[in-house]
Amino acid sequence: MDVQLLLLYLSPLFLVFIGWEMLYLRKHGAAYPTAGYQWKDLFANATLALMHQGGDALAAIAIAIAIAIAYLYDTLWGWRLFDIELNLWSLLLLFLLQDLCYWLFHFASHHVRWLWAYHVVHHSSERLNLSTAFRQSLMYPVSGMWMFWIPMILIGFPPEAVVATVLLSLGFQFFVHTQVVGKLGKLEWIFNTPSHHRVHHASNARYIDRNFAGVLIIWDRLFGTFVEEDLGEPCRFGITKPIHSFNPFTLTFHEWRDMLQEARGLPWRQKLAVLFGKPAGPTSG
Repeated sequence: MDVQLLLLYLSPLFLVFIGWEMLYLRKHGAAYPTAGYQWKDLFANATLALMHQGGDALAAIAIAIAIAIAYLYDTLWGWRLFDIELNLWSLLLLFLLQDLCYWLFHFASHHVRWLWAYHVVHHSSERLNLSTAFRQSLMYPVSGMWMFWIPMILIGFPPEAVVATVLLSLGFQFFVHTQVVGKLGKLEWIFNTPSHHRVHHASNARYIDRNFAGVLIIWDRLFGTFVEEDLGEPCRFGITKPIHSFNPFTLTFHEWRDMLQEARGLPWRQKLAVLFGKPAGPTSG
């Protein structure tokens, strides 16, 4: 099985859970006013998912980048420090390192504008349900997400194992995009849960730029970015500068457009500050 297609193979499972959530919300939707499925929002999410998955096949520049990334990974693995045999303990270490690298990538995606231009797509909906997990950008190869997995390859983990672990982590994260699952007791101390991820998607001032976890919430607790969901302050979803559009191309490129327009004509030092500095104002929850 091609590990690059892992999430595509899992898509029937994702669709089953989306169908279940839609049916549940038909009966209980009044309790979750920002969870209900809106057809325009669902269409945007589905189209963005298809663009995200198909971007490498449709865009010549994305193909070139994907080939270059694969070549780079293979080259770097040739410079690996160790030959790591995959067994139970090494796979556990790979999981922990990947989860930490994902936390670093996710943190950077809220604090480096070049990365935020890619990530803002995921936060742009004012609703939160399982279909929101599909709200991704085809610009991910351009954003540089792939750079955050390089340390694991240099250590000596095979590139295929690294990519598979990343994709399994993303598959897990599909299930935290929901409002119909409450707090999960002691699991909240260790794992990223729907409650923790609702905070991450919220634009309330106290929730902004918090809970960057992939699978484990321990990194947020360790690095001081954890905030618990306060049931007395319901999460308001979306970004602090709402885009008010369901057009997938507008959602994908609006921040790239604004960022490049701001950088145009500036001296190089100021240009780099616009491209790679912190996004202007708060990003989102």
